[in-house]
Amino acid sequence: MIVHLRQPTREVTFDGSLTVTALLGKLDLNRESVLVIRNGTLVPGDERLGANDEIEIRPVVSGGA
Repeated sequence: MIVHLRQPTREVTFDGSLTVTALLGKLDLNRESVLVIRNGTLVPGDERLGANDEIEIRPVVSGGA
């Protein structure tokens, strides 16, 4: 699978399939601080990502007054 990360922008590849939670563990990312997107759709933590998937991981941005 190909994983596109933002901030810093980089691309990482993994062989085989992984759950979202396992992928984020391999990348040392906190599930609460990122959005995982496959084909324009947010993916939940227990979802299995396929070996041929292209994934984008974006940081969560929040703001307030």
